[in-house]
Formats: sequence, C-alpha cells, structure tokens
Amino acid sequence: MGHVVLNADGATYRIAGETLVAEASLTVQCGTRLAIIGPNGAGKSTLLRMLAGLLAPTSGAIYFNGASSVRLTARERARMFAFVGQSDAPELRLLVEDYVSLGRIPHAGAFSRAMDREIVAEALHCAKVSQFARRAIGSLSGGERQRVQLARAIAQQPAVLFLDEPTNHLDPGARSELLSLVAGLNVTTIAVLHDLPLVAPFATQVAVMHRSRVVATGTPDETLTPLIVGDVFNLEILRLRHPSHDRDLMVFETQVPSLLSHPHARSA
Repeated sequence: MGHVVLNADGATYRIAGETLVAEASLTVQCGTRLAIIGPNGAGKSTLLRMLAGLLAPTSGAIYFNGASSVRLTARERARMFAFVGQSDAPELRLLVEDYVSLGRIPHAGAFSRAMDREIVAEALHCAKVSQFARRAIGSLSGGERQRVQLARAIAQQPAVLFLDEPTNHLDPGARSELLSLVAGLNVTTIAVLHDLPLVAPFATQVAVMHRSRVVATGTPDETLTPLIVGDVFNLEILRLRHPSHDRDLMVFETQVPSLLSHPHARSA
C-alpha cells in the first residue's frame, strides 16, 4: 500500500430533505481494493458516486491526492477516475472494440493513435474479451458485457476504478471471474458489493454502511465479524478452513428462523 489517494471527511449527501449519506469518513490508500457493503438503502451507491466526484457532498469534503475533488475539471476527473455503474447500457449495435475505444476520449491528443490502439488492445486482453473485438455488444451474454464495460474502464488508465455492484445479474462463476480480473489489474479499486461471500477473497479493506452511515472500516477479518454482520445484516457467520488454500471460508446464514424449520409449518 502507498500514500492516501482518496479521503472522505464527514461527507454528507442530502436531497429533498432526506439524508442518503451521513458524515462518512474514510481513507483509501494507493493499491487498496475497498469493498463498500451494507443492506439495501444504506447509501452505498451514493457514497461511491461522491467518492468518484459524480455527486458533490452537501457538507463535508472528498479529497483526491490531498486536494478537494470539487476542484477537478470534468476532463481531469475522467482521466483519473473510471466508473462502471449498475445502469450503464452500451449501445448494443456498437462493436466491442469501438465501445472500449471510448475509454480513450479523456486522453484525446495526449497519445498517438497507434498508442491509443495499443492501449485498447491491451484493455481487451486484460478483460479477456479480445475474441469479441469485432462483435456487436448486443450479441454477448450478460457476463461478457460486464467484462466489456470493465475493458472500457481499463482503457481509461485510471488512478482509481469505481464499480457499482459489478457482479449483479451474473451467475456465481462469472462473479468470481470478474472480481479476479479486477484484482489482477493492481489498480486502486472501490466497489459496492452485495454478495458477502465474495468480499473477503476480493477486498483488502471493507467499509460497512448501515442507515446512511459508515459504521465500520478495516480489513475483512476486522469487519466481517459476528457482531458487525449480525447487527447490520441480521446474519450469522460460520468460518471454515479451506481444504486447499491457506485461508478461511465464510458462510453466512440468516438469524431469522426459517418457516420451513418451524414444527407447526411442516405438513403431515
């Protein structure tokens, strides 16, 4: 880990009298993979968008490399930050290669066309979508499209990569594959994740949100604890040792008794 890249200092976001994020404070060091987790409606996506400079805090501040992020121009922000959102919907008729090339727009004029093409080719390779370069996005599966969106973000060559629930609507194998790709990029990454079993293998740091507040930060071992997960998610954690790898596996179970387990719920 290196110097602090992003810092939220009491960042708050209110709209129409409702507080979506309240006094969030956290630091993100260079090389960190930060997972933001919490129940639905906790403010995760709003915090992510504030950190990415897409929303300005109504109070408090966000700092990038020690300077207020609100001072960044749109072009500076696009050069430094890449954002892949839940609702991003690429034009389905676009060829994959053309879509990924859009990631070079913030750097227009800074590189030769040959260098831009080389960077796009490398982004396609990193996201494992080179074989789809000349195919229309609409011909791809959901998981393949997610990797194409990741390739576009890689082509931006960002200092920080922001991902808003990148594994949504993917099957279990595709979820793990996508996060493994991201981890292999060695880029500072901040991701909203809803699938708790994926958090510990992916993240180096975790921020837990509950009722619009960041209630815990730290490593997965420090944050994915019975006390925190129980209070925030109403879940219990079972830790098992992986038979092949030197790490724990976490199994999450609801604390609310299943109706099927209730003796009066069983049919005769």
